[in-house]
Amino acid sequence: METNRQKKIGALLQNDLVDILQGEIRKNGISNLIISISKVSVTTDLSIAKVYLSVFPSERGGEILAAVRSNAPLIKHDLSQRVKLQLRKVPNLIFYIDDSLDQIEKIDQELKGENNPIANPELLDRRKKS
Repeated sequence: METNRQKKIGALLQNDLVDILQGEIRKNGISNLIISISKVSVTTDLSIAKVYLSVFPSERGGEILAAVRSNAPLIKHDLSQRVKLQLRKVPNLIFYIDDSLDQIEKIDQELKGENNPIANPELLDRRKKS
């Protein structure tokens, strides 16, 4: 359970990280790429922030994650310049890919397709045995 302080710091970091990452995309002239930050969760001691990235198109997720992780010290420095008046110490950033949108799309496709367990209840017995 996150405290109010953790939630506020997570929201602050999320807003500034979005500005930093999207600014880098614009500055480097990269087109056809959208990076958003779906969630930032901060540990209770405020030393580590887990940053969940959502990348579109999702095929480039691994490549983008590797690039962001390699530039993590630079991103942390830029972030520290932005939040220096709000935070004494900027947490270490750990980046992950958030694939929840892909999971939702997969479930949606299953429900629309021929494997719809609501329209065809016989599929449920087969799925329970496997």
